[in-house]
Amino acid sequence: MEKNEQWLQWAVELQAIAQGGLFYGKDKFDLERYERIREISAEMISAKTELSIDTVKDLFCNDIGYQTPKIDTRAAIFKNGKILLVQEANGTWSLPGGWCDVNISVAENTIKEVKEEAGLNVKVKRVIAVQDREKHNLPIYAYKVCKIFMQCEVIDGEFTTNIETIGFDYFGIDELPKLAEEKNNREQIEMCFKAMQSDTWEALFE
Repeated sequence: MEKNEQWLQWAVELQAIAQGGLFYGKDKFDLERYERIREISAEMISAKTELSIDTVKDLFCNDIGYQTPKIDTRAAIFKNGKILLVQEANGTWSLPGGWCDVNISVAENTIKEVKEEAGLNVKVKRVIAVQDREKHNLPIYAYKVCKIFMQCEVIDGEFTTNIETIGFDYFGIDELPKLAEEKNNREQIEMCFKAMQSDTWEALFE
């Protein structure tokens, strides 16, 4: 880990300790201390990122109970040996996907995200990988993310205008556009190609 990232790890650990203490603690004085620890962790993030305290608290200090990673799903869809990417509003490209909603499964979330971002109805064929985002994507977030890549097959549908993406296309591995690196990088796209080309692929996990 880079030395300039150590402060973030400290802030994340303080937040996790405080969140657990606020949920399981009983003594009112201890609860006040845990609340202050949580505030300190938010202040650290705010000072380093120039985000407002309120923004940091909304993103970083809003859960209750034991702290666990957020789940992000990504769909790998192929056509004629090329992979489908959707174009973000800022011009970068990514595998369709997003945060997993609390009321549906990982597979159902993947199907939902593809429909919303690419207009396609798909079925999930298999899990390609379960990854710790922090080991693969930048920038490092103040919360942990578990990324699940799923290989999917198109049933029907077509792209429609939506609030998340401005277009989509299929790309060969040697013609990838500028990627949304915070969501997926070339290493991860290559992994999806390898899975597609293998009849005996076993899901990778970390």
